[in-house]
Formats: sequence, structure tokens, C-alpha cells
Amino acid sequence: MDVEEGDGAEDQVEQAWERFKASFFSRRTLFFGIAFIVVVLAFLYGVLPQLPGIRNSLETVRDEGDRSWLAVAFVMELLSYLSYIWLFRAVFIEKIPLIGWAGSYRISMAGVAATRLFGAAGAGGIALTFWAVRKAGMGRRMSVSYLVAFYVLLYAIFMMALVIVGVLLRAGVIPGSNPFGVTIVPAIFGGIVIAVFLAALLIPGNLERMAARWSDGRGRVAGLARKAAAVPALLGHGTRVAVRLIRRREPGLLGAPGWWFFDIATLWACFQAFGQSPEIGVLVMGYFVGMIANVIPTPGGVGAVEGGMIGSYAAFGVALETAVLAVLAYRVFAFIMPTIPGVIAFVRLRKDVVEWQAAGATIQSEVLDADKGA
Repeated sequence: MDVEEGDGAEDQVEQAWERFKASFFSRRTLFFGIAFIVVVLAFLYGVLPQLPGIRNSLETVRDEGDRSWLAVAFVMELLSYLSYIWLFRAVFIEKIPLIGWAGSYRISMAGVAATRLFGAAGAGGIALTFWAVRKAGMGRRMSVSYLVAFYVLLYAIFMMALVIVGVLLRAGVIPGSNPFGVTIVPAIFGGIVIAVFLAALLIPGNLERMAARWSDGRGRVAGLARKAAAVPALLGHGTRVAVRLIRRREPGLLGAPGWWFFDIATLWACFQAFGQSPEIGVLVMGYFVGMIANVIPTPGGVGAVEGGMIGSYAAFGVALETAVLAVLAYRVFAFIMPTIPGVIAFVRLRKDVVEWQAAGATIQSEVLDADKGA
């Protein structure tokens, strides 16, 4: 059953989008965001490669074989984004079929570009996606619920990888160095997140109405109670939507593991280009531990993700110069590849939403005419 419209967390998300448009798209924020990215990239790609050990290793990229590995990295990253689009379509196509593949591509890539160009730990991409699906005809509350489902499906792979690979590495089941701090600690974090979302399945769908009844159903206290209950209620509903999609065995859900698999394969190819990749368990765990730095609100995670990944691989005993070069090369693909197509997709998306709204108005008019005729 779909969640009915109402006040609460969906209002907060819509308000967040309005604030996002007003602040993050302002000239001042855009200027400082771009300036931050330029400064960090100048350090990462201008200063670090000049260090003696790294400079010597950098010369190896002139070899034809190394260039071919970078070509492999390009293809792997392309497949990663195709997987992301496939997952997005699988989650939303049932409720907004008019978006099709073209709309799924534009919403996905524009959302990724917003995440890359603006900070707030990915809030830019979430807000833009919410705006787009709302314009495509989804109600506010349903939009939030299905966004939750999308991210539950996507990040369930992340958390399960932290737990499974971290424990197996520490236990020596899979080869590779296994420091406690970058195996068991992240595994505990992943386990806690998984437990929270499993617990969300137990949250009743009518939690807001229950909260209002417990507070006598009227007045300011009832309003505050409904708002406080809105977030867990939508979290529970979105998680149940994700479970329903899994039970229906939607093929597009393979886009979730595909997104992570091909992105890690991009990093693996970058390691190969600059020397040799670490053991598969170390490669995967270092990637995911570094990705946790995405919660730091820097534009596109620039600086934070690079530092997190390089630090995690150093903790695993990977040669620093190799880790620096591989991670920086990987981030070129992960950051630059989607940004330009994403900006173009956003420009086209603004035209799409006008067409979607017109199509929605036409459908509504036809329904009203049919009712009158009856």
C-alpha cells in the first residue's frame, strides 16, 4: 500500500530542496565550491606527484601497457554509471512510467553531478532527485519513501561488504593484511547500520497517526508528535518498499551491486596501471573504508575520499606511492566522468519536467472528463 500524502518528513525534504536551490545554486556558493575543488585538486594532482617516490612511479604511466589499464578503468566506470541508472529505473518506473530510460538517465546523472559539485555529504544529489521525481508526478511522501528505498538498496551492498569482507579478512579466511582498525571497526559500523534498517521494518506505517492520538490528536503537541514520527515512519515504509522490490526479483536491482562492483573494478585497473593491485580483500575493504569519508561535507568528497582511501590502504600496508597514484587516477574517472554529462543532463531535465507536468495535466483532464461523462 502506498503511503498517503501528509505533513512531516516529506515537507522537510521539499523545504530542503528550496533551501538547496536558494543557497547551493547561488553565485557565491558556486564560486566557493569551485574554488575549493580547484585548490584541492591543484594540491592532489600538482604537489603530491612531485614528491620523489611518487614522481618516479608516475613516469611508469608513459608505458603503453599502463595506458591500456587506464582505458579499462574508463570502461569500468562507464559500466558503473549504467548500473546506477538501471537501478534508478527499476525503483521508480512503476510509479512514474513516463520517465523511461531517457528520464532515468537524466535524473541519475544530474543527481550525481549535483553531488559532485556541491557539498552537504550528498544532499545536493538527493534534493535534485526529489525535485525531479516530484515534477514527474510522484506525491511528496511517496517520493521520499521511494528515495529511501533506492538508497537502502544501494547502500545495503556497502554495509554488507564492510561486515563480510572485514570479518573474513580479520579471520584470515581471505588473504591480505588485517589490522583491527580497518577490518573489525568498519564491520561493526556496517553491522549497526544494517540493524537500524532491519529494525525500521518493524515501524508501523500509521506511526504518525498513532503519535497524534497519544498526544490527544490536536494542538501544538500533536503537530510536534506527528513531525517527530514522520522520519521513522517514512524510513520504515521506504525499507519495506525495498524489500518488496527484492521479493519481486526485479532484474534492475542488479544495478546496486553493479554500481559498486564496476567502481571497484575502476580502482583495480588504476592500481594495475601504476604497478600492482593489492589482494582482492584489501582492495575492496580499503575502497569502502575510504568511501565512509563521503559523509564529510566537502564538494564531491574531494580531498576527504582521496585522503580516506589513501590512508586506509596505507594502514593495510600498500606502498604509499602506489596508493596515491592509483587513488588519484581513480578519482579522476569517478569525479570528472559524470560531471560534464550530468550538467548537460540537468539542462535537458529542466525541459523534461515541463513536458512531464503537461502530460500529467492532460491525464488529469481526461480523468475528469470521463467522470463527467459517467
